[in-house]
Formats: sequence, structure tokens, C-alpha cells
Amino acid sequence: MPVRPLRPVDLARAVGVSPQQIRVYADAGILPSVPRSPAGYRTFDAAHLQALYAYRALARGHGPGTARDVMRAVHAGEVPRALALVDAGHALLHEQRASLRTTGEALAAVAEDAPSAPALPRARLRIGEVAAHLGVRTSALRVWEAAGLLTPSRDPVTHYRSYLPADVRDARIIHMLRQSHYLLAQIRPVLDDLRRSGGVGALRTALAQREAALDLRSRAMLEGAAHLHRCLTNPESAAEPR
Repeated sequence: MPVRPLRPVDLARAVGVSPQQIRVYADAGILPSVPRSPAGYRTFDAAHLQALYAYRALARGHGPGTARDVMRAVHAGEVPRALALVDAGHALLHEQRASLRTTGEALAAVAEDAPSAPALPRARLRIGEVAAHLGVRTSALRVWEAAGLLTPSRDPVTHYRSYLPADVRDARIIHMLRQSHYLLAQIRPVLDDLRRSGGVGALRTALAQREAALDLRSRAMLEGAAHLHRCLTNPESAAEPR
């Protein structure tokens, strides 16, 4: 008994998008080449549905751009390239986990330091000295100040910025979090908690949230890999994602 061709609306209902979005996916090369009926209508089958499941799962873990490139490579017969893109995504996730662990250890050490850190040459530093101490540009310190994250005092005579040890500590924390891609708005509660209580509660919360986000991405990557494997080995078995 012949299998009824699938319509755009059938694929759309399977994943909860509009039929127009299915056409966009097809035109973008995310789905295999789509034949047309004698009347000119697109006709899809189980292989298209499986490719759709694979793309949607890969997009959740790797991002839409990488997921699109993976599926295009698969349909072009460039399987090694598709697998290399997937491998690169897992490698990047591993690097982000390692960076997060290092950042957590460094932040805990910095946050628990006494404000009078002995590494500083003296009690008050100018902006250029702080920038050199942290290895950042003075413009970065000005941006952080404009965002309300740093509040150095001003010399009453020269009006130059004057950074106390606590200011330098806060700048170090900002610098570390920015290196881990935290937004300035996400850093504010961390510093507020540190200044208010001297504790690292907000620091730990921020790191835990980031770790949870990486865990979700890791699970999504595993799901995407499972669907991609079906595309490569049995594209006609359009297994519905759980």
C-alpha cells in the first residue's frame, strides 16, 4: 500500500511551527530536496520529517546556524564535514565547562580576599595603574563605571579617579565574569551581594545557573546526535522526539 505524501502542514503540526516555516526550512537546505507533484505542490515524506526533527534538536544544542550547516552537509553527502561540526560544538562546550570551573575557583578566591590585598603597590591607584594591574584597557574600566558597577572616588585636587583595594577587587571580579561572557546586568547582583554581606552567595548562584544552562545544552546535543544518527542510518524512520 503506497504511503501518502506528507504536506507542509503535516510537518508543521509535528513540531509546532507554521507551514510557511517548513517552506523556509526547505528553501534553506535544512530538509532534503523536495519533489513536487504534477500540480506543482511540494511533497514531503518520512525522510523530510526525520531531517526536521534532527535540525530542531540540533538547533537547541548547537544553535540554528550550526544546525543548518550540519543538515546542509548531510544532504550534500558531506558526512565527515557534518560530523566535524558536531564535534566542534562538543569541544566548545567542554571548553566552556573548563572555563566556568576555573572562573568559579578564581572568583571564590578573589571574593574572599580581604579588601587590603597585599598585591597592590599602595592603598590608592589611578585608572592606568588598575588597568595595568588587571591587564585590561582603561576604556573597559570607564565602561564598567558608566554601568554603575564601579564607583571610584575622585581626588579633590586633581579630580583623577582613585581606586581603593575594594574597587580593584570588584574590577577583578567584573573582568573574570566578562571573560566568561556574563552581561553587565548579570554582574550587578554579584557585586551587590558581595558589597552588602561580604559573602559569595550571588557568585555561587550565577555560576550554578551557568552550569545548569550548560547541562541543558549538553542534553540537547545528545538528543540532536540521536536524531542525526537516524538521518544517516535510517532516514525513513521518522521517530518523534520525546
